[in-house]
Amino acid sequence: QVQLVESGGGLVQAGGSLRLSCASSGRTFSNYAMGWFRQAPGKEREFVAAINWTGRNTYYTDSVKGRFTIDRDNAKNTVYLQMNSLKAEDMAVYFCAAGPGGLHSSNWYKAPGSYEYWGQGTQVTVSS
Repeated sequence: QVQLVESGGGLVQAGGSLRLSCASSGRTFSNYAMGWFRQAPGKEREFVAAINWTGRNTYYTDSVKGRFTIDRDNAKNTVYLQMNSLKAEDMAVYFCAAGPGGLHSSNWYKAPGSYEYWGQGTQVTVSS
């Protein structure tokens, strides 16, 4: 089992920044690919960003490219999502997720079904 706990959400003005963290416990963190997803009220959960188990490959949805950065610290069992230039449309509950490491296509990282473990989420609210 892998337990994931997100933190760092909150209220921010449009144009501002937040850094989300996701701390992992349980099985060896470095064995897992990690992803960030978000869900706004009335909408389906959508892919935001992902990072492979080594940290060398990252993936982003088009709407956050150039604004968000995912990275991981395997020594701290933590994955991060730095969010800059936040917009009203970024407002959602953000979830981190862990899936099996290894070689995967970019589409694999973007599919919620690829991930075995999920955190409880952290709310990001953007005021305009």
